[in-house]
Amino acid sequence: MWILDTALKMRANQNQPIRVGIVGAGFMCQGLTNQIVHSTPGMRVDAISNRRPERALAVFGYAGCEDIVMAESQLKFDSALERGRQVATADPMLLARSLHLDVIVDVTGSVEYGAHVVLEAFRHRKHVVLMNAELDGTIGPILQTYADQHSVILTGCEGDEPGVQMNLYRWVKGLGLTPRLMGNVKGLQDPYRNPTTQQGFADRWGQNASMVTSFADGSKISFEQSIVANATGFKVRQRGMSRGFQYTGDVLKIGELYDVTELRELGGAVDYVVGTPLTKVFCLAEHPDPKQQHYLNLYKMGPGPLYSFFIPYHLVHFEAPNAIARAVLFRDPTTKPLGGPVVEVCAVAKRDLNAGEVLDDYGMYMTYGEAVNADEMSAGRYLPEGLVEGCRLTRNIAKDAVITYDDVVLPAGRLADRLRAEQYCKFRGETWLVDLLTTTQGTGRHVAV
Repeated sequence: MWILDTALKMRANQNQPIRVGIVGAGFMCQGLTNQIVHSTPGMRVDAISNRRPERALAVFGYAGCEDIVMAESQLKFDSALERGRQVATADPMLLARSLHLDVIVDVTGSVEYGAHVVLEAFRHRKHVVLMNAELDGTIGPILQTYADQHSVILTGCEGDEPGVQMNLYRWVKGLGLTPRLMGNVKGLQDPYRNPTTQQGFADRWGQNASMVTSFADGSKISFEQSIVANATGFKVRQRGMSRGFQYTGDVLKIGELYDVTELRELGGAVDYVVGTPLTKVFCLAEHPDPKQQHYLNLYKMGPGPLYSFFIPYHLVHFEAPNAIARAVLFRDPTTKPLGGPVVEVCAVAKRDLNAGEVLDDYGMYMTYGEAVNADEMSAGRYLPEGLVEGCRLTRNIAKDAVITYDDVVLPAGRLADRLRAEQYCKFRGETWLVDLLTTTQGTGRHVAV
């Protein structure tokens, strides 16, 4: 952080701010824009796109920005930025293609929409910061290969739980310990919550009811922990992780919940619990040196073998500018897949579902997501929670049953489906998903970028 603030102040003094474009003008964009405008020297929000561009104008207004240009064409968009004006638009591709932006921040939460924007940004040599865990957890590994091809940075954000966990992971490793478990903490877990049950909470905080539902029903934390798993190589101990295990004890003793031998055999694990006080994320790690174990015990960390390190908060949009600066100034991703998917998020029926029904999106009424190891995901041909929207059921599905590709007809022509098929080909050498898409949609094996 201290390196970042110095570098940003230098950019501010040189009048060369990092030029940021944001896609999606919801609750998080509103907070992020306000943070950058008022509290992040050396960085500037130059453009915001939203399907309803008047919402982008409202976000600028919330941050106290006036005289915003509304642009429908690339010429008008770029001309405004050249004159130092800020721009609102309905077309995210104007941001992706502009020569006058350095980085795109995706806060849409949409897998299909986000995939198109991210690939277009790569084509035009732009870094991408994802505040879109659903996209990252579904096809992040294959998107990373395209980022590498174009020599740009793709990263998750600081402040959100995956970024907070990865910062903690790197810090703990830097102390000489071996992380064995990365944990997330929730205040509520109920897989059957829906936008109706969550509307009151959403209204209270000015949030979207379906997004709030994804927090409550476990889908969001599953996506978040899949990102951490893919960045560390850690797995889940079982599908669904701890499924809302309640723990309200001392966070320094939370390691007593886990068998260190099991964690070693897994190569590390991701998990979550509900209720731990004064904690948002935690890392359980061990130290191989008995001399250092003695010192850790002296420093009130306990006798081991698992030592608990934790952070009591996540300040999403307050910290997100750090990820932007790290990507642009230092080419240092906050989160990055090591390779192919290690953990994915499968779709599970939230209620009894009937053949012929068309699935709604995550955070809605029909499905919830559970984190599952990629080997089980592939062997079971599980349908990803990030790709449920628009799938038509071909058979009845019982409540709490995992939905598979064999249970649905996919919407035609989706880029995200092709990318996920390519992800399985590249990293697992598996062609069954390519074959399925080719048979049902006439889709080729690769996506040309």
